[in-house]
Amino acid sequence: MKTSGTNLEHARAHNRRVIIEAIRLHGELTRAELARLTALTPQTVSNIVAELEQAELLTSRAPRKQGRGQPAIPVTLNPASAFSIGIHLDHQTLLIVLVDLTGEIHFRRLILVQKPQPDATLARIAEVLSEIKTQLGDRWQKVLGIGVVMPGPFGVEGISSMGPTTLHGWEQVNIEAKLAAMSGVPVTLENDATVAAIGERFHGVARQLNSFVYLYIGTGLGAGIIMDGHVYSGHAHNAGEVGHVVVEPGGRECYCGNQGCLERYVSLQAAYEFCGLDPMIALPEDLLEVDPALFDKWIDTVLTPLRQAINLLECIFDAESVIIGGMMPAVLLDKIIRRLPPLYQSVRGRYLTGTRVKVGMTGSDTAALGAAALPIFDEFNPQFQVLMK
Repeated sequence: MKTSGTNLEHARAHNRRVIIEAIRLHGELTRAELARLTALTPQTVSNIVAELEQAELLTSRAPRKQGRGQPAIPVTLNPASAFSIGIHLDHQTLLIVLVDLTGEIHFRRLILVQKPQPDATLARIAEVLSEIKTQLGDRWQKVLGIGVVMPGPFGVEGISSMGPTTLHGWEQVNIEAKLAAMSGVPVTLENDATVAAIGERFHGVARQLNSFVYLYIGTGLGAGIIMDGHVYSGHAHNAGEVGHVVVEPGGRECYCGNQGCLERYVSLQAAYEFCGLDPMIALPEDLLEVDPALFDKWIDTVLTPLRQAINLLECIFDAESVIIGGMMPAVLLDKIIRRLPPLYQSVRGRYLTGTRVKVGMTGSDTAALGAAALPIFDEFNPQFQVLMK
């Protein structure tokens, strides 16, 4: 993947992001390497690197000896130059993390909740944010923002206010405004699949991918979509709600009113029900205690609809890869992935140049780390729309 810059004077903000993105992908680069990778002039690169070093976003490494002339000095990201906070709220847990620019966790707090209500939950979040602020001290000013992830869909009549994959009582709560007033930093709200895709692009197997779809197995099922390096959210931030695509007409009843929806077969909710666990109190790790033979029988019911989902996503988005991850324990997700072949033929199958399906980050921290990547993504991802200003 190559992200090119532009030498137009009004595009400085874009060029800064291009420089940071190139260094993020390659670890460390000299100014000459940056100029080759970004198509920017050496002088433009030198000016931007000097500016970013002064802002402490970049730091110099040991000089490299390379033939005649002065040794080249590579630069790399300074992890401590910026922090962000990720908050993941679902039906049983509230998880809050603080990460640096490279995704390393500096603070983690997991709080067990049951059917969380707005007032009490926001009060708990305020307590934890105060604790983080005390820990950071003067470095609090380096916090770029807060990313919040809650299960979607958002604002869809008949779906957003009912069912196992939504949070009841939060329909009229402007959580972004409340947290922004509470913390004094920008707040971004997204669904779990989208933030997982962003986290994967920054810290996971999608670092080198420009277009991919992240299939997120949570309580329900959703897809995070990255096209040409940018998030595709849709009109109401509900793009990727593939859990409600009907894959078996007349099949299992879904709370959305349809029958045979994909997430009635592929989701933690479906796994809990099949394995005899109470979906209202079960946690993903509880599936590790289930009889392996019973879990394997559940996988039998998953394979066909999951192959259908992959085929659908490949044909619609022509992405480089479909990444599967989420809250399913890694060892169990691996069992599913190993049994997936053969996949249905699709546009990706006919022009295969890489792995069609990759395993993404899994486990209880996935969504929170993705949420923490939101402010970093907003701040540093190249945004081509600035060229139109």
